[in-house]
Amino acid sequence: MPRPFRFGASLLTSAPADEWRARCRRVEELGYDVILVPDHLGMVAPFPALVAAADATERPRVGTFVLNAGFWNPTLLAREVTTTDELTGGRLELGLGTGYVRAEHDTAGLPFGSPGERVDQLRCTIDELGRLLDAAKCRVPLLLGGNGDRVLRLTAEHADIAAFAGASLEPGSTEGRLAPVDAAGLDQRVARYREFAAGRAEPAELNLLIQRVAVTDDPASALRPLLDRRPDLTLEHVLDLPVMLVGSLEEITAKVRALRDRYGFSYLTVLEPYMEAFAPVVGELRRNPLAAPAHPLLGSSHE
Repeated sequence: MPRPFRFGASLLTSAPADEWRARCRRVEELGYDVILVPDHLGMVAPFPALVAAADATERPRVGTFVLNAGFWNPTLLAREVTTTDELTGGRLELGLGTGYVRAEHDTAGLPFGSPGERVDQLRCTIDELGRLLDAAKCRVPLLLGGNGDRVLRLTAEHADIAAFAGASLEPGSTEGRLAPVDAAGLDQRVARYREFAAGRAEPAELNLLIQRVAVTDDPASALRPLLDRRPDLTLEHVLDLPVMLVGSLEEITAKVRALRDRYGFSYLTVLEPYMEAFAPVVGELRRNPLAAPAHPLLGSSHE
């Protein structure tokens, strides 16, 4: 029996209290299960935003998606986590990652480190934070995000939720410019994670961050701005990308089911600009979660 679907909306921009509360209530009205916030400079501050989100809503859980380990001292982070979990009534889900935007570290006056050093820092944060939360008797679900082997191994060892970005950092980018991973590449990353997680007593929930949603009968027009910026991509290639949900309601719904069948992604996150567009898909999958996938590009078999 497949794991039930869960859906999260990642809210990116801060707002005055009344506007923030209304936005969070809208996420709840649309049927999402989790209100998420990122950890980027220039965006909403994670923990006060989540406390306010929980206060404005009744049902959704709240979570960080994901904290940049290089921004946080583990002892001070433990204080934030325990307090936020208490103030949200135990609704907090904690997401952690290595961070990937050098420019943000430079702005904050913090070291960025090599990829290996950032993974080492993430491991130390997980270990120390786990010890401190255990001492405080605070148990929050842990989500780890990342696609590299070392992060996937950490995810297999520690995480309740394994989050895949479906994209990778473009070589040389200091601003965090990402290139999408194609279906075969995501197959390889998920398979690698499953190798590391083979000995787990309980399987983790698998999450995918969706980059774009457009319910439309004219995908070419919906994707024209992206294709104009990226002449290296074709319409067919973009439509086949796992992180792109563009097409009719029936096509997108089938693709989401196929993502669960092919990769195991039962928890999908959409970015704030697309939460309204994705809401009809959420509603359709609530009504009929187990219909057989019929998406011609993903299907249920591995390439």
